Amino acid sequence: MNVLNNFSVLPAWLWMAMGVFALAGMVKGVVGLGLPTVAMGLLALRLPPAEAAALLIIPSLVTNIWQMRPWRALGLSVARMWPMQAGIVVGTAAGAWLIGAPAGAWAHVALGVALVAYAGWALLGARWHVPPERERWMGPVVGAVTGGVTAGTGVFVVPAVPYLQALDMHRDELIQTMGLCFTVSTAALAAGLAWNGSFTAGDVGWSAVLLLPALAGMRAGAWLRSRLSALWFRRCLMVSLALLGVSMIMR
Repeated sequence: MNVLNNFSVLPAWLWMAMGVFALAGMVKGVVGLGLPTVAMGLLALRLPPAEAAALLIIPSLVTNIWQMRPWRALGLSVARMWPMQAGIVVGTAAGAWLIGAPAGAWAHVALGVALVAYAGWALLGARWHVPPERERWMGPVVGAVTGGVTAGTGVFVVPAVPYLQALDMHRDELIQTMGLCFTVSTAALAAGLAWNGSFTAGDVGWSAVLLLPALAGMRAGAWLRSRLSALWFRRCLMVSLALLGVSMIMR
């Protein structure tokens, strides 16, 4: 039974989802990423992964488009990163065709592994450097792998974010490029879910409703960013995501 169409449980999942997106938006407002990771990890405790991914589409798409500013610099980012974006689209399409929409026990395990991998990488502060001559072929490969992970789990930060940080961009350029990659990943995920019948017109409506708490959370996160240590906030978040991922794998 599709939980999103089960009106007998509507109040419970809707209030839970609003709280999740407010929290995920706050995380994104503080550290610049994490909305899909936090949202998928927590929503999957109550909803099937495919339905959680469907709710993610509009909040993720709108907040990531906003993150792509300033528009005057976007052309340079697109010119540099288009091979990676093509890889993301191809990888997500291939994953949607081979795997289908995230569903069943394997989807929970895959999502748990993605959460643990992402949190572990962030906590260890693992970094590597990608020379410019390798970027030409590594970009499409990393994009394709990211697309496959996106199709299977609804999370699109691994391995895209570690790779982007390895390109030694300045902070504003990195934030904008992450917004570009996340926007393309979200659009590709929406197409894959729709192709598998897991993203319908009704899902668009509920996803749009959840944009409001996500934006409110981002605003609160921007306020907190000037008053909290982003480093310690990020560490606490990553420990929480790792524990959540381990619990999903164990179950």
